[in-house]
Amino acid sequence: MDFDLPEETRALQDMVREFAAKEITPYAAEWSEQEQFPTEVFTKLGGLGLMGMLVPEAYGGAEADMVSYVAVMEELGAADQSVAASWNAHSTIASLPLLVYGTEEQKQRWLAPLARGEAIGAFGLTEPDAGSDAAGIATTARRERGGWVIDGTKIFITNAGTEISQGVALLAVTGRGDDGRKQYATFYIPTGTPGYTCGRKIRKLGWHAMDTRELVFADCWVPDDHLIGPEGNGLRQFLSVLDKGRISVAALGLSLTKAALRLAVKHAGERQQFGRPLSDFQAIAHKIADAAEAANRAASAAVQIHGGYGYARESEISRFYADAKILEIGEGTSEIQRNVIARALVKQS
Repeated sequence: MDFDLPEETRALQDMVREFAAKEITPYAAEWSEQEQFPTEVFTKLGGLGLMGMLVPEAYGGAEADMVSYVAVMEELGAADQSVAASWNAHSTIASLPLLVYGTEEQKQRWLAPLARGEAIGAFGLTEPDAGSDAAGIATTARRERGGWVIDGTKIFITNAGTEISQGVALLAVTGRGDDGRKQYATFYIPTGTPGYTCGRKIRKLGWHAMDTRELVFADCWVPDDHLIGPEGNGLRQFLSVLDKGRISVAALGLSLTKAALRLAVKHAGERQQFGRPLSDFQAIAHKIADAAEAANRAASAAVQIHGGYGYARESEISRFYADAKILEIGEGTSEIQRNVIARALVKQS
């Protein structure tokens, strides 16, 4: 089996690597320290045709395959995890519900601007009392005045409060079926809709340059054409597009591991102790050899190699170390991911 990337994918990867080296890496530490969402980077990614990679050309996208998408993710993640994670949320869970389940009018109205990079998208699932248990959400939508009234609170939502945020696709409970089970639907709520309030930015351990907020919906009315797909299928729709986001988180982990290894090797070769570079010492050499095992262990080992320099916020490795933990939580905790993988293996057996 040939695991080499196709020539066109390698060319795309090279282009993104060059872009990241020029437009992201030199500024990433400042964005992180100031908790600043780099709007201009996403506008430029749109100019390169990278904000709609999984969207067909008919709607302004690039219609790329997942291998190419992951290759781009690796290069963005190696430069800055906040940028890569924000781009991933926009490209997958924020855009794909519209692509897969939206009407033609909805695709032209909301998906096309997202794919062209004119705006950035968000998806609202997580709530104060519901995260991995998606079915446990409490946000409601009820029919009223030829549309829907939405009430509830979402939390830890990415990309909803930036200068270029277009709106949020969210999951809500619309009632209960004959069997007593909750029914769900997906709605698109444009930024600025009355009753939709975007709260202050949440201060996080890592991903400082990512815009993450609480969203509050209080008597928020939207017309019936803001319903995405059939009523009652919302949860099923969300779960069907989540896998691409989960694949991308794995790519984020790989990119962070590569970045940590690169920084550790560089520092070990340059830093002198007892008249010799750190890389000459067996204990350090072993850490470098082991650093490819997993993102968290790699980042931790790289900080250890940096010593006190690695613990300082000014160091590049400290940013990657802070970003590493969320990879065990985002897009579903590690425990949830194990269940997903186990169920898939059982189905295949």
